[in-house]
Order: sequence, then C-alpha cells, then structure tokens
Amino acid sequence: MSEEFSQVSDQAAVFYEEFLLPALFAQWTSVMLDAANVGPADRVLDIACGTGVLARAATERVGKQGEVVGIDRNPGMLSVARTKAPEITWQEGLAEELPYQQEEFDAVVCQFGLMYFDDQRGALAEMWRVLRPGGSIAVAVWAGLDQVPAYQGFNAIVGRLFGAEAERAMNAPFSLGDPATLSSLATEAGIPDARVVTHRGTTRFPSMDWWVTADGKGWLLERYVDDAGLARLLERATDVLAEYVTADGRVEFAMPANLLSATRTS
Repeated sequence: MSEEFSQVSDQAAVFYEEFLLPALFAQWTSVMLDAANVGPADRVLDIACGTGVLARAATERVGKQGEVVGIDRNPGMLSVARTKAPEITWQEGLAEELPYQQEEFDAVVCQFGLMYFDDQRGALAEMWRVLRPGGSIAVAVWAGLDQVPAYQGFNAIVGRLFGAEAERAMNAPFSLGDPATLSSLATEAGIPDARVVTHRGTTRFPSMDWWVTADGKGWLLERYVDDAGLARLLERATDVLAEYVTADGRVEFAMPANLLSATRTS
C-alpha cells in the first residue's frame, strides 16, 4: 500500500472506526460476503482490513468451525481491530506480498483497499494465489468521482482551503472508478472470468459536523487539517453542500461501488 495512504495515526484510526465506518463501510459487508460465497467453516482472508468491520462480519458467517484472518499494513488500524475483536487473527503485512502459502483460503475479500496499493495488479495476483480451488474473491472499489457529486463538491472545498495535495488525497478513493479498468486489472493479474458489477449505496452521516469530522480526522486529511482548518471546512461545507442535508439534519447521498468477483475452478 502506498506509504502516503497507509500510515494512519492511532487517533485517526479511532476516528475512522467511530465516524467513517458506520457511514461508509458497514453497509457493504453483506454484499461482499455474498459475492465471495462465504459460508460456515470457511477460512477467510480480509486484505486491507482496516479496523476490521468486514472481518467481524465474516466471523459471524463462518462460525466456530471457520477462521478469519485480517491483514493490513497500518499498525494503528490493527490496534483498533484487536481491541474490537481479539478472537480474530490480525496480521501486519502487504497485500502485494501476502505471507501465506498457496491455496490457503476459501474466500479472499478486499473492501475499498485496492485503490491505495502501489502494485494493484500484483495485489490481485496474490489474492488469487492464496485462494483454494472452488473459492471466491470479492474486491470492492468506489465508483468514479463523477458518480458521487457530493464528494465532488466536498473535495473541491478541500482543494480551495488546503491545497491541491489535500484534494488529490481525497480524490484517491475514486481512482479505480472505471469498471473497465478494474476488469483489465483482473485479467492482467491472471484472474479468469472476473465479473464487475456496480452496486448502489447510500452514505449516511448523522450531521454535517459528523461528515466533516469523519473526513477531516479519520484518515486521508489528517495531515492537512488542524482544528482551525476543521472549523473552516465545516463552515464552508455547511454553505455549499446544503442540498445533501435532510429536514432532520442528517446528511445522505448516493455513493455507488464497483464489485469485482471471481471463483477459482482449479
């Protein structure tokens, strides 16, 4: 994973778990596990597991006879993950150099991590290498920024307030938004018959303050935004992004994702 996006402070990992996880990531766990055909007694690998929302959901699926392993480059994320679910095996490591033997897992999942890897094709090839015959992989990436006007507006504000580098960091999650690009990466990685399907999703924050705090403190903007900057970001976002605020003060907007899946036949 790129050094720029992988190094998260312990405090940012806590914000990520508390603010970003329920708004962005939790809704996708069932979709991911269904796509990877995860069932009882399976051995599952969650790559770029973050604080572990998908791994925790997988544990419920596989039951006591199964096993879930979460791997992430970032020790801050893993620290939170271990606190939340000490029964899961958490390991620090690289997606491009998985420390596992061939055909160790019944399912391999990667939820919104592939965009940040230095060698995306190599990471996909590693996922395929450790997958057992009959097993499936599922990899989710966000759709293109042009499909998420709420973040188009948010990221533009970030650029005006904190500069092009900060805006580029916020644009990174959408960098694999073209389904054809994702499909080509799978083919180049040696994954045959991969399918890419776009799924609708809805991002929900309890308030505008919650949204701004989540992105300002939860990961990508941590190095660019101090408390004073966070206040400026909230003021500007409140003015510019009012169309995404519901009558009761919540923030809601469409945020689709592209899901790549494949089953290994031999």
